[in-house]
Amino acid sequence: MNMQNENPVIVGLDIGTTKIAAIAGRKNKFGKLEILGFGRADSSGVNHGMVLNIEECIRSINIALENCMESNPNLNIKEVYVGIAGHHIKSLQTRGDRVLANIEEEIRKEDIDSLIKDQYKTYIPTGDQIIDIIPQDFTIDTLTGLTLQNVIGMTGIKIGANFHIVTGDKSAIKNIYRCVTRSGLATKDLVLQPLASAAAVMCAEDFESGVAIVDIGGGTTDLAVFHEGMLKHTAVIPIAGVNITNDIRLGLGVLRSQAEQMKVQFGMALAEEAKPNAFITIPGLKGQQPKEISAKNLANIIQCRMEEILEYVMYHLKQLNLQDKLHGGIILTGGGSQLKHLIQLTEYRTGLPTRIGMPNEHLASGYANELMKPMYATCIGLILRGYDDYESNCLRFISGNTDESTGNSEEVQGSFVNMAQTYELSPEELLKQEFGEDFIPRQEAIVTEQSNETPVAELDFQSSDLFNQMPVQQSEISKENLAEKLQSRTKHIGNIFNTVKSKVIWWFENVEDEKLD
Repeated sequence: MNMQNENPVIVGLDIGTTKIAAIAGRKNKFGKLEILGFGRADSSGVNHGMVLNIEECIRSINIALENCMESNPNLNIKEVYVGIAGHHIKSLQTRGDRVLANIEEEIRKEDIDSLIKDQYKTYIPTGDQIIDIIPQDFTIDTLTGLTLQNVIGMTGIKIGANFHIVTGDKSAIKNIYRCVTRSGLATKDLVLQPLASAAAVMCAEDFESGVAIVDIGGGTTDLAVFHEGMLKHTAVIPIAGVNITNDIRLGLGVLRSQAEQMKVQFGMALAEEAKPNAFITIPGLKGQQPKEISAKNLANIIQCRMEEILEYVMYHLKQLNLQDKLHGGIILTGGGSQLKHLIQLTEYRTGLPTRIGMPNEHLASGYANELMKPMYATCIGLILRGYDDYESNCLRFISGNTDESTGNSEEVQGSFVNMAQTYELSPEELLKQEFGEDFIPRQEAIVTEQSNETPVAELDFQSSDLFNQMPVQQSEISKENLAEKLQSRTKHIGNIFNTVKSKVIWWFENVEDEKLD
């Protein structure tokens, strides 16, 4: 397929606690995302979703962008959609009403924009800033429970709506904005990470039946709850993967890098599934004897922290009185969702059906193997947010990103695969990076059963990857139902975001007052 099409190139930038990912994508004629470039880097200067060291964060962003453009030298990235999270994020519910100027005229999108703009007058604590205003349901006179699509074109005297307002610390928002600006990029929009993840992993059936999106990242766990076709609640839980790593480091007396590798390679969320006589042998430091770690103890540490995260999730659902009303259950995503047996633990602790959410539904064929991982759900969702803006206001949407390639998608895909493979390191390579080239492969973390017999079990890093073994579902789209599919997908993504489209200068009201270096 010719890569030259009229759709803009959208770039998502996910600034996380453990990684920074940059993905460039563009929709093809079937409405699927074709990945034009992909790059990632270890995150530095970010803790629990908040930028604490601007210089280190800029350095990590630049590495991710360089890797992205190296995967496709024809890319020219000038602007990005950026995800935002952190424990400073809060949300509140408001109600707004507006009397229509002319009751004889149909309700227009401009009337909805004015109603939304009124919500910027809502009182919020000093030092906070409104990030997003999401309409939930509308009313016209005595008619209630209307959606945005139902309202436009109707007539009435008074229009009202319930709103979900997301706020954040003004300083934290400015720090993210400065990091992106000083990296030579323009911030097209800031998007709440749970909403971006939800757009990437949800389908229309989930949106209707009601689900809770639980994005377990490196520094925070993001929660988005949907019920009756609308967003009901968002929350950011300041407990995630780094907390598990710290628990392992302190509980077992190992290095942080060793704790992280044990979590990824041998970690499981259910301690009862771990063999009681299985031990993990890690190399000793500076001539010390190798150390043996009980796999049972490792699983117990992980399970305790995961249960704490699930308790927070259930607390929010009970506050909404939705713990028994989400027929779609819980969708786990993010890098932390790759722990073994986490689905079973979640179903046991919450009583809700659970599955792993992966962003493969919106990806064109050929890219699922590389990006069909929950850790990239937020980044894919940011691209979808960009296309939501473009499709709702395509006449005014101007993208500064370009792709000057003249080859076909297979050539771009091949370049992308080569770049993505550089991030897939074997356990031997990971340990050699930490302990040097003198590291002996036989000292790699090996799980053996304590008995008089010869060791019978050796856990493999690849076998612990739940998603390398999962089939990729592909569907054929016929010409007859192509228009219907595209319209349904566009409406679905628009319903998830459903945010302000008009230009409002409130968002970074004080940025222009200060000169950025």
